[in-house]
Amino acid sequence: MEKTERGPPRGKASRAGRPAAGLPTTAADGEVERRKVYFGPHWEMTMRKYVYDFAEGNRFMADLLGGKGANLAEMTVMGLPVPPGFTITTEACRAYLAAGAPPEGLADEVGEHLHALERAMGRKLGQVDQPLLVSVRSGARFSMPGMMDTVLDIGLTDESVAGLAAWSGDERLAWDSYRRLVQMFGTTVLGVEAAHFADALRAAKHAKGVTGDLGLDAADLKALTTTFKDVVREQAGREFPQDPREQLDLAIRSVFESWNTDRAHVYRHAEHIPENLGTAVNVCAMVFGNLGEDSGTGVAFTRDPATGAPGVYGDYLADAQGEDVVAGIRNTLPLHRLADLHPGPYERLLGIMQTLEEHYRDLCDIEFTIERGKLWMLQTRVGKRTAAAAFRIAEALREEGVIDADEALRRVTGAQLAQLMFPRFAGTATSPVATGVAASPGAAVGEAVFDSATAVRRAEEGAAVILVRKETNPDDLDGLIHARGVLTSRGGKTSHAAVVARGLGRTCVCGAESLDVDVANRRFTTADGTVVAEGDVISIDGTAGEVHLGELAVVPSPVVDYFEGRREPGSDALLQAVDRIITHADARRRLEVRANADTPQDTRRARRLGATGVGLCRTEHMFLGERRVLVERLIVAGTDAERDAALAALLPLQRKDFGQIFAEMDGLPVTIRLLDPPLHEFLPDRTALTAEVAVARALGRPDAPEALLRAVERLHEENPMLGTRGVRLGLVVPGLYEMQVRAIAEAAADRVRAGGNPRVEIMVPLVGDVRELDIMAGRARRILDEVAAGTAFPYEIGTMIELPRAAVTAGRIAGSAEFFSFGTNDLTQTVWGFSRDDVEASFFPAYLAEGIFAVSPFETIDRDGVGKLIADAVTAGRATRPGLVMGVCGEHGGDPASIGFFHEVGLDYVSCSPFRVPVARLEAGRAAVGQADSAVDNR
Repeated sequence: MEKTERGPPRGKASRAGRPAAGLPTTAADGEVERRKVYFGPHWEMTMRKYVYDFAEGNRFMADLLGGKGANLAEMTVMGLPVPPGFTITTEACRAYLAAGAPPEGLADEVGEHLHALERAMGRKLGQVDQPLLVSVRSGARFSMPGMMDTVLDIGLTDESVAGLAAWSGDERLAWDSYRRLVQMFGTTVLGVEAAHFADALRAAKHAKGVTGDLGLDAADLKALTTTFKDVVREQAGREFPQDPREQLDLAIRSVFESWNTDRAHVYRHAEHIPENLGTAVNVCAMVFGNLGEDSGTGVAFTRDPATGAPGVYGDYLADAQGEDVVAGIRNTLPLHRLADLHPGPYERLLGIMQTLEEHYRDLCDIEFTIERGKLWMLQTRVGKRTAAAAFRIAEALREEGVIDADEALRRVTGAQLAQLMFPRFAGTATSPVATGVAASPGAAVGEAVFDSATAVRRAEEGAAVILVRKETNPDDLDGLIHARGVLTSRGGKTSHAAVVARGLGRTCVCGAESLDVDVANRRFTTADGTVVAEGDVISIDGTAGEVHLGELAVVPSPVVDYFEGRREPGSDALLQAVDRIITHADARRRLEVRANADTPQDTRRARRLGATGVGLCRTEHMFLGERRVLVERLIVAGTDAERDAALAALLPLQRKDFGQIFAEMDGLPVTIRLLDPPLHEFLPDRTALTAEVAVARALGRPDAPEALLRAVERLHEENPMLGTRGVRLGLVVPGLYEMQVRAIAEAAADRVRAGGNPRVEIMVPLVGDVRELDIMAGRARRILDEVAAGTAFPYEIGTMIELPRAAVTAGRIAGSAEFFSFGTNDLTQTVWGFSRDDVEASFFPAYLAEGIFAVSPFETIDRDGVGKLIADAVTAGRATRPGLVMGVCGEHGGDPASIGFFHEVGLDYVSCSPFRVPVARLEAGRAAVGQADSAVDNR
């Protein structure tokens, strides 16, 4: 609250000590509105506004109203048929979660808006003769389908159920709605296990001799409602509330609290959604799709969310409520069949779909209900889509002139491009054992598992798994995340399984009706009687909607074939979209993209995939395999002659390695990092070698590797990551770095003589003080100048900034370094004080669960800590040496979420693995054109 020393404006009545209601005005885009409340002639208090009528908001207020509330407001303002309602803000949720109680004034605001809703509808909440019923739904800033609570039919009581029956003319509808309310309220608000209600429903159907809910008549449902209320009393320790306002208040609190459910935390972690946003709550007048055959409910997409193709896509259920479609418990009709059932509402729906797509300039996902022939819009949002659809839709909208090329680039992500580069199934002569809805494309092979917990356990044990269910629900989220794919026997493209799988990038086949999924006995049976037990391997094709037994062979993605030059983009609509968008990204980006490549093969592939140089060539990888024995000889050398002989043996091998890499990357820079890891990594394990020597001694064998053991003992360090490695090796092991520099120089000279154009960059690792660099750079230049005499080639000597001291003294180091490359892996370890090999499997899961990290700092750059050091080092380095070239070569160089940061702080290039080069090119382009429309959430 804020206090000012002025009285009320002229004409505003007030009574001392009692607030008079302020007159609210519509908040500007996304701003928090405050209501002015007057307490006397000399001062006023300003209170936050926590509740907004649908007519008061717009789609740009998603931070405050949540995505659902903002879009309901937008449709209301557009004049579309939206049932009246209001939204309780995310700010109210955050206040509730912080204090454990509703914020001051919220109850009164809800009451004011409820009365306004009652006036608009001409009925009161829970009115006995003609009750107003409302839904209470969650709606966070970013879509989290099924992760938080919803309660429908709030306002039904023992008294008002008869009024609903009279108003609707359908006693069965009334009792079906009441039993749904008791069931939903009991599970979501009062914490009753869902199984208690499921068992009661199953018993009622068994007693009636029917298999589906529709087989129960009004008398059956009335009795079932009584049973459900008994369950509430026994399990929750209280009666089902008969006060409609109490129902509403408890439902609102439950939605607030559902922000912190386990499944919501898991989903936010998977989708990198911040933990501190909170959810809005939408209270909306109920409309009924279960009033008979002239009513129904459905979900529509303005384009195919799996492929991006234009057309009429979605699902419809006659005589049903909205949750029946999303839950996937009844198989739906394709949306186009609505034209035969209800041509008037269907044509109206098509018009609204076109209006919304033109308004949002994107694929829209729409939930609607038809109540006795009248169409109502219950929700719209920018629809979740597959990676392929994202590219095709973006390019199609650009071609149609709806968006420009920059906006098309903003609409896709590097993570989506990476999904498109995964393999797919090769053609197979085997017939599928089942077919279903192709809900989320891709090729997935794994063991069949039948519950979420098993999926998590087997995946953590290293197995690939396919989660098989009749239908999924929000509690299956952890299993969906860990599975390679999901298969259900019920549901369609808009079911929970399909929506979540598309959002997570998982392969999904839904509605494979011919499969008899027996979760209790952990198996499914195909139409021909084949039994697939848990642990059996199956293959699912989310593009064709097919299920196969066993493991099918996979082939490279056509997108990879395109990047590799094996396929022309004109052969496929998806490839055309990828080609045009990546071409525009290349034209717009400032960041160059290099590759981390240690072999000629990796270097060749990196160049095909669009790399403009090698940003990191790790020479330690050249010392493995058959060459390890030469390194051992160097380490155990007892005399200068023995050491020189070992180095002389390594020199021609290194020269050949570098020569081949220079040839593959001719004309482009190649950054070679001198040996970085401690030498003990090239030696046998200390414990195993000690045992080997002890056994040899005990047996009296003369071949005990005594000298090698002495070397291992000499080089042993308690914390080798911070020990004798990097530049320290070059300073204390005579001739080691000099041999590597000579090999580089001779390879470059050979390349020049062959007519090539090598561009040599030598990187000294783990420098903490400029004097370390000065010594090594001086030695290297003497060798380079000697070898380059007569065959001149350009070279630069720089360093890796991977220690905090190097970052904070970057200005001094830049006086000697000709380039910087930030080694963000080690920089993250040393800034945080983490040993990556130890912490990721120990306490990181707890840190992520507690919200200390939104994502691992080894996956995405820590902007506040590591990022701050990088930004300061860039500024200091260029103050000393204007035009100093700087890049990043840690794993963050290929992380889509980090590349934007590297663009912001002014780096010149990122370097990543060859496979991630196209992803980095795309993200560098996206960084250059800025962020997408803040009102769009296409996660």
